Amino acid sequence: MADGERTAFVDLLRPIADPPVRPDLISLSASATAAASAAVDPPHGSRAEADRLGASLKELADADARIVFVGDPGRTDPRLALPGNAVRTAKYSFLTFIPRNLFEQFRRLAYVYFLAIAVLNQLPQLAVFGRGASVLPLAFVLLVTAVKDAYEDLRRHRSDRVENGRAAAVLDPAGSGQFRPHRWKDLRVGEVIKVLADESIPCDMVLLATSDPTGVAYVQTINLDGESNLKTRYAKQETMSRLPSITAGSVTTLIRCETPNRNIYGFHANLEVDGKRVSLGASNIILRGCELKNTAWAIGVAVYTGNETKVMLNSSGATSKRSRLETHMNRETLLLSAILITLCSAVSICNGIWLAIHRDELELSQYFRKRDYSGGDEKYYNYYGIAMQVFFIFLMAVIVFQIMIPISLYISMELVRLGQAYFMIRDKNLYDESSNSRFQCRALNINEDLGQIRYVFSDKTGTLTENKMVFQCATIRGIDYSEGKDPSPNGSDVYYVVVGDQFWRPKMLVKTDPKLVRLLRSEGETQEGKHARDFFLALAACNTIVPLIVGTPDPKQKLIDYQGESPDEQALVYAAAAYGYVLIERTSGHIVIDVLGDRQRFNVLGLHEFDSIVTGREYLDIIRATETNLHAYSSMGLRTLVVGMRELSRNDFEEWHSDYEKASTALYGRGNSLRAVASRVENNLQILGASGIEDKLQQGVPEAIESLRQAGIRVWVLTGDKQETAISIGYSCKLLTSEMTHIVINSNSEASCRKSLEDAIAISSKFVAISSRAQNTITGTGSVRVPLALIIDGTSLVHILETELEEKLFKIATVCDVVLCCRVAPLQKAGIVALIKKRTEDMTLAIGDGANDVSMIQMADVGIGISGQEGRQAVMASDFAMGQFRFLVPLLLVHGHWNYQRIAYMILYNFYRNAVFVFIMFWYVLYTAYTLTTAITEWSSVLYSVLYTALPTVVVGILDKDLSRRTLLKYPKLYGTGQREERYNLKLFILTMMDAIWQSLVVFFIPYLAYRDTTVDGSSLGDLWTLAVVTLVNIHLAMDVFRWNWITHLSIWGSIAVAVMCVILIDSIWSLPGYWAIYHIMKTGLFWLCLLGIFAAGMIPRFTMKALTEYFMPNDIQISRELEKFGNFNYFTGTEISMSTFSETHPGFIR
Repeated sequence: MADGERTAFVDLLRPIADPPVRPDLISLSASATAAASAAVDPPHGSRAEADRLGASLKELADADARIVFVGDPGRTDPRLALPGNAVRTAKYSFLTFIPRNLFEQFRRLAYVYFLAIAVLNQLPQLAVFGRGASVLPLAFVLLVTAVKDAYEDLRRHRSDRVENGRAAAVLDPAGSGQFRPHRWKDLRVGEVIKVLADESIPCDMVLLATSDPTGVAYVQTINLDGESNLKTRYAKQETMSRLPSITAGSVTTLIRCETPNRNIYGFHANLEVDGKRVSLGASNIILRGCELKNTAWAIGVAVYTGNETKVMLNSSGATSKRSRLETHMNRETLLLSAILITLCSAVSICNGIWLAIHRDELELSQYFRKRDYSGGDEKYYNYYGIAMQVFFIFLMAVIVFQIMIPISLYISMELVRLGQAYFMIRDKNLYDESSNSRFQCRALNINEDLGQIRYVFSDKTGTLTENKMVFQCATIRGIDYSEGKDPSPNGSDVYYVVVGDQFWRPKMLVKTDPKLVRLLRSEGETQEGKHARDFFLALAACNTIVPLIVGTPDPKQKLIDYQGESPDEQALVYAAAAYGYVLIERTSGHIVIDVLGDRQRFNVLGLHEFDSIVTGREYLDIIRATETNLHAYSSMGLRTLVVGMRELSRNDFEEWHSDYEKASTALYGRGNSLRAVASRVENNLQILGASGIEDKLQQGVPEAIESLRQAGIRVWVLTGDKQETAISIGYSCKLLTSEMTHIVINSNSEASCRKSLEDAIAISSKFVAISSRAQNTITGTGSVRVPLALIIDGTSLVHILETELEEKLFKIATVCDVVLCCRVAPLQKAGIVALIKKRTEDMTLAIGDGANDVSMIQMADVGIGISGQEGRQAVMASDFAMGQFRFLVPLLLVHGHWNYQRIAYMILYNFYRNAVFVFIMFWYVLYTAYTLTTAITEWSSVLYSVLYTALPTVVVGILDKDLSRRTLLKYPKLYGTGQREERYNLKLFILTMMDAIWQSLVVFFIPYLAYRDTTVDGSSLGDLWTLAVVTLVNIHLAMDVFRWNWITHLSIWGSIAVAVMCVILIDSIWSLPGYWAIYHIMKTGLFWLCLLGIFAAGMIPRFTMKALTEYFMPNDIQISRELEKFGNFNYFTGTEISMSTFSETHPGFIR
């Protein structure tokens, strides 16, 4: 509003986030008409969605408010009930580390299982291994994990000490008016704090005064939400003018604010000074973690400290996710448990039978004595009756065969995922030069899920597009101005503002329409010219942009850099400046606009949040003309915006102002009250015009979507944009093609939604039937489905999601090749993801860049955040983060494929490796009267899965590649291996166990038959079995390695060498069983002959099956490997995919 004489409220309907309610700014959101408002793109971005979320929360009652006495922490918190300002991000302390870390680790049931095994082995009746040896595997795994956790927590402790020990200037409570240094951790609620330029804010503070006479302060919130643009915060004039009295304590000032909450974009409070109540909002508070910029100093009062600050309340991470392979691994673990129980039961039952048959011979048995004859009195010795012996044997068998469930697998998977994450982070193909950002792996436990994705749910703005808005065209009172021309930096068509002897011009140049420029500058007094001037005045005035003046090499020329939280607002203000309406100053109380050389000052009296649901009045021809232009802009993929105004009489203004002041100072129901006030004034609006803003596609998006489609991945786009804009972008990015038939659902009731869904299902069924008959008639082959695209809006989803209509939507959506959801809210995005996730076993991935995408990202199996223009909320909630949508192709098709095949093979190999060892011990038990005597030393049993065979699996899991990057990108269909679970399934598990049983038979019986009539003892045979099984399983691994390098060679052959050296070392210790046994057996030629026989016989079935399968029934991976080997990459020729353009005739829509 201009000073007294101007009574026109002018506002623009911003398509992005407005800040929370600022009662010290003028801005009444106004729409043209109901019809025009329907064509406006809804607010998009982190802040708008947070505002909506905050508005939906329950308002706080006065009784729940916090009362803060400014400058008097003792009176504010007399009982010291409020937390101090010390923060703690560390999880452990010196006293709690061991119990808490152990508790967290034993949340894995497998660890509880191995702990129970170790405890059972400590009992004398059940002791099979030495007490130390039985504990070693579990202790090793726990120790490694504990050291990793301790190191990470030590870094947190150091960071906490640095943070809490920083100095802050605090007002002396004695009333001297001096600020004295205090450590951050000693700050209390109610203390007055002074912050200097470029310093961090120590706690959440309400501004009292700043170095700017108008009370404005600029802060950077990049540490809080990742947004790098400067934000404006304001001190109230009531505290600015009374600062000396407040600091001296002569004036009682108190703040009534809401209790601590996580909403970083909302703050409800009021200030009472000298009996006057003044409202406070989010523009009056600066939060911990922000930095003061372009402001010499700022003084504020602490209202939230320590763990109650908003940054700390938002510091919790995303919910933990488990990979699909790890979930399936539990199934195989249960099967292994069943095998383990079967083996233990067989041994115990056979032992019971043997005891019953030989009950009279037990006293003289070599392995078993019934009585103890060494003492004077006869007593039972090592015998408790057949029933108890059977029970003890069962438990002892569990101890001996415990490694059937591989404890080393868990830590091996963690190490492999860590290595995979390292190579993904270092991949130059995932590095974004424009933002200088690398790929981030924020969740290490789902790397392999990247290789099994079936559905990708993507946001549009900032994810498929750059979210760098550029003004393109405008329509004013129904007249289209879209003949814009790009200006030259030093051309005569660039508008300059003269300030003294300097020339100021906007930093970013915008194309201008010559006809509109002439209208504004030479025909401004005409009715058409007045409408154009009001239009651009609204663009320049109604926003939250802050103009910053920056220098250039020419001292007489300055650039105006518009800083704001919204790319849309920046584009609109730059557009207004290009036409001569230049915003040159903004303070807490006024703005200054240079209107074609005439400086105009506007007092800022209030602001209403964006609301696209308003009423208006206008001539029908203007409405239709504007709608036509809006549709044309949307068809070109532009974001549209309608601008309206209303002139108020003095009585109307005073009535609004009174209601606004009353609503804005309320603690209870403030949000609802302000919305009610806005709804009363936002009616009978007059259309000024509409704008078209271009948000360009990111580089490589069409090619990325086509590659994903060829890989069998369905891409769904969920956007808040209007339908025409979304469809236009869909064609631009090749999501939609001219061959597709569109099924559009735009319904406003449950009944109409039901009918639309039923019609859509019927239509899709007809298309499938028609295409099937046509294909069979012409070629005599199977059917080819007609490509379908489902386009549905958020209004329809309101009546569909969480109702019985969901099943119908699921049925039609899964038939369609593409789904495009328009005008959807954040929770609806999550609902669409849940629609697929809860009804299918298909893996889902969600990708977005704003806070409105967080719920979708967290709902999907894999969430990816784009480091874009809308802050880091999506990144902080994601599992992975990257800079561009196109990086999704190498991430999924290359790294996802590699990760899946590596982890899948590693799991099966670990099961096989341990099963071979267990079955060897089982065969031996059958020849020792089922007494669980072991020929293999206890140390070899312990070191088998920890040292002898662990490293090669980790190295292969990190480095092995079945196909090259070039091949995987050239043939996207190879990605289907993970989708079909070809590398890890129940069939492969059964075949692996059969192979393990065969190899265990070979390893056991060849030496047994060779040495059964010799004097070689059990310890020597045990050493032979140990070396044979270690070598065999490593040869098995070597046979399956795809890409050899020196690290792989060293790990595999080095592990065999280490096993040989360890066996020799163990047998060289005189105090251990089997002393010198290896030397006795190794000197015989039969020893080496047995090893050769074991290797040949053990690998023949696997080698034969592998050769026959690859020769007669090769899969896609094997064929591609042959293409790589022989260099015949031109064997397959790629087909050209037709590209839809706007000049082509679009297919008909089915409604």
